Amino acid sequence: MKDRKSSFKAIHPISRNLGKTLLSKGDAQFWFETLRMFGAEEYGGASFGEVLVTCAQIKAGDYDSWHDGWNSIADRVAAAGDAQLAKGHEISARDSYLRASNYYRCAEFFLHANAEDRVIGAYHRSVACYKAAAKLFDPPIEPVEIPYEHTILPGYLHWVDTSKQLRPLLIVHTGFDGSAEENHWLGGVRAAVERGYNVLSFDGPGQFGPIHREGLTFRPDWENVVTPVVDFALTQRGVDPNRIALMGISMGGELAPRAAAFEPRLAALIANDGLYDYAAPYFAAAPEILRPALLAAVKAGPSTVVDLTIKQAMKISPTVRWAMIYGMYSFGAASPSAYVHAALDYTLADGVAERIRCPTLVCDAEGDLFFKGQPQQLFDHLTCKKTLLTFTDQEGAGAHCQFGALRFAFARIFDWLDETLEL
Repeated sequence: MKDRKSSFKAIHPISRNLGKTLLSKGDAQFWFETLRMFGAEEYGGASFGEVLVTCAQIKAGDYDSWHDGWNSIADRVAAAGDAQLAKGHEISARDSYLRASNYYRCAEFFLHANAEDRVIGAYHRSVACYKAAAKLFDPPIEPVEIPYEHTILPGYLHWVDTSKQLRPLLIVHTGFDGSAEENHWLGGVRAAVERGYNVLSFDGPGQFGPIHREGLTFRPDWENVVTPVVDFALTQRGVDPNRIALMGISMGGELAPRAAAFEPRLAALIANDGLYDYAAPYFAAAPEILRPALLAAVKAGPSTVVDLTIKQAMKISPTVRWAMIYGMYSFGAASPSAYVHAALDYTLADGVAERIRCPTLVCDAEGDLFFKGQPQQLFDHLTCKKTLLTFTDQEGAGAHCQFGALRFAFARIFDWLDETLEL
């Protein structure tokens, strides 16, 4: 049994935190996603009471139970939105649709082992509810389709007002498992609008829209994603071409810096949280003497031996179980070892971080379950003007990407951006 636990730790360091949860006892991943929902409340993406009553119906580790609980509350809140809108209560309807959108997104979160109807259904309902809410903002949030290679990337333009006044533009994308819709609250979109920024939130390949709609998987050369987005942004009204900032959330803390290294039109970069080497946390907790052999085995390519090790880890750790399932789905990998092998390409090593020229903010969460130590590593490699911003457990902001303390976090993040762009 000791050997099995060692193998698990070699895959992911989350083991240190198993059982340290307030809800979903013993399931760190369920608890983290619950914290994510609590945090969404600060910008309208959830209701504390609705989250509590939903969690009371969910059995820890049971993916069907998770789906049924969140899908049920989403259906109820969406129906309330329809009734409110029919009676002309537009603000009430807007708020209901926002919460329903997030609840539907949450419902399908753990179901990606198979491309089943529940996944696609929840995706479409999530987007439909968000678009219904978007129409009810003043000014309305504008859904957009960004030309990208042979297809489009879905996104939203959030305007400060209807004027053509030149304003700074913040481009925001998520990381491994978020969405352009969820960026409304967790990505700081509305926090930025409140401060006078027009905002373009979008999903790139591997992210919520493209992976659900057409199976478009992640790619490591993220500059080839962001450059078309910047091209599109410069065709829009009120965009100051000299004040375009980019923020990447979670895994986006590696993707956005990668893009910034090759996209000279960016005036500022925010990596929240910073990430230098996406695959490194999968090896970091292994005994030092075993790391070279483990890394060599993964570098060699998909392997049944590595798959057996990972599958054993998936039985022990709820987080490894979910990460491997979702990683295979979003990377288009046929096996766990194929996913981890592909993840090796997502790094800012070999001089990539050093190419970044715009001022850069690296966020670091003290209690980060996923990327501990990575923000400091990114910061150390930067040669541009740079700031490291640490969020602590004592502040209530120590979770990954400060989930649970978003207004506090965005105050610090956007104060930095205001000062950097001299607003």
